[in-house]
Amino acid sequence: MVRLDLGSVALRRMRLEDIEAVKGLIKEGCEGTENRLILHLLTRPLALFMLAVLSSILRCVMHSFILALVIPVFILIIYLKLTLPRSTGILGARRPYWDYVGSTYLAEKDSELENPYSRMARPVGAKGKTQEKAKRRKKKEEKAKEAENHDMEDLQDRARVAGEVWVADNDGEVIACVSREPVHRSGVTRICRLVVQSWYRREGLGGLLVQSLTNREKERGARRVYAHVPFPSRVGELFFRKLGYRLQGEVADGEEEQSKDFEEPQRGWLGFAVTKVFVKDL
Repeated sequence: MVRLDLGSVALRRMRLEDIEAVKGLIKEGCEGTENRLILHLLTRPLALFMLAVLSSILRCVMHSFILALVIPVFILIIYLKLTLPRSTGILGARRPYWDYVGSTYLAEKDSELENPYSRMARPVGAKGKTQEKAKRRKKKEEKAKEAENHDMEDLQDRARVAGEVWVADNDGEVIACVSREPVHRSGVTRICRLVVQSWYRREGLGGLLVQSLTNREKERGARRVYAHVPFPSRVGELFFRKLGYRLQGEVADGEEEQSKDFEEPQRGWLGFAVTKVFVKDL
């Protein structure tokens, strides 16, 4: 784990040159998630009942009890491995694939998120600043030609459904990201796919990114924020509860929530919920 100065971190929109780095972060955040999700689905009562029925049928035609027990489980695991990535969004997203290019539309013109730690940042030497500016200028020049090749009208249409990806930039390195999905309901914001690079975890970076994005959405008129967390993620649940979120349907006094605005969790095989919905009123 690396000691991080939160004041030196820039919170901004993902740009074209950040796409590969963000994909790497998402891949890192997904490690083990798929296997935990499959285990969660296999241990649901309905799934266990179906496996028991299939095993009983196979036991009638096979002489091996072990094979009759293992074959249905093995076939089901292979089936879920092949179908889950195409049917279920990752890390709480509500769709299987993310339009990264569409998410970068007008990213250069969007202002950065406010970082409350920036005033406490340690001073950086002039030489380091000059070198970093030169590197960023070179990256922008390299990606400028690539951006010109995209049809702007098509990109604008894609941006309406692509959502936004916000990243934490530490001296030109993308070390965290969070996604804001488009919601066609007034006063509502949905976030998902929060990932922090393993070297920078437990430094408060994830909380800073979520809180800064939440403050921005509040200024834009949002009254409620929904956070979709992968179902078998105890760490994710504790993280959002610490930030003041609550599980949808819960209230402080133990009574059920009386609200017409309800966020449907993402569902996978046989309609089982694969995400938990956390909510925070602003």
